Amino acid sequence: MEATGSYSTELATYLADNNYHVSLMNPACIHSFGNTELARNKTDKSDAAMIARYCALHQPDPWFPAPLSERQLTALVRHLKNLEEMRQMEENRLEVAEAVIVPSLNEHIATLDELIRETKKKISQHIDDNPDLKRDSELLKSIPGVGEMLSSSLLAFAGNLRRFTSSKALVAYAGLNPQRCESGMFKGKSRLSKVGHGELRSALYMPAVVASQYNVVVKDLTERLKLRGKSGKERVCAAMRKLLQLAYGVVKSGKTFNAEIPLAG
Repeated sequence: MEATGSYSTELATYLADNNYHVSLMNPACIHSFGNTELARNKTDKSDAAMIARYCALHQPDPWFPAPLSERQLTALVRHLKNLEEMRQMEENRLEVAEAVIVPSLNEHIATLDELIRETKKKISQHIDDNPDLKRDSELLKSIPGVGEMLSSSLLAFAGNLRRFTSSKALVAYAGLNPQRCESGMFKGKSRLSKVGHGELRSALYMPAVVASQYNVVVKDLTERLKLRGKSGKERVCAAMRKLLQLAYGVVKSGKTFNAEIPLAG
């Protein structure tokens, strides 16, 4: 089946728990397959038939649900993100609100602040209560630029980093791998593929900006790119990739961050 967020994950988990062979596919793969077939119709029935043909032809690997502790962490981190987005929306409304609704908005913001604090405590407690999550969280937080929120997001959205065969595979999972655009004599600019986990990319952005100033490995990288004339956006994307590579390295090796020691890649 196509990965469509929480709905497909819940169904896939139920089927896997009941011993069905389940494959959860990136919708981009199915879409590209449909293009090769010159599919003209777009209905539930035709899509289901196309997915069946794709599976028969490619025999995708089985999908297995993450451990319950990881799924619960993902739910908590997403809930926190939703609360923070709601708070920002209320702040935006407050800037242009009529006086008559200002007290109500302030009350709602205060309620959201309390819910945000409670959810952050639940996330920390959940990680502390699970030895595997706690171990990996401590390794991740040893990296300058990786704090409580990013370490939680990495564990929530990427899961056990050891499941990736290399740091390149993790970077591709996040959609941070460069996509080249060339044809004959034409040499286009490389850009992010973005065929990956959008929530993970979003979680990495601000920490990468901070790491560009305070993490010696990331800072050296971004300064070299600046000398080569790379734009600010390109440097931040490179910093995001480097943070993921460092995260993979410390978890895979089981050693805390040390800028002088090459880590597993």
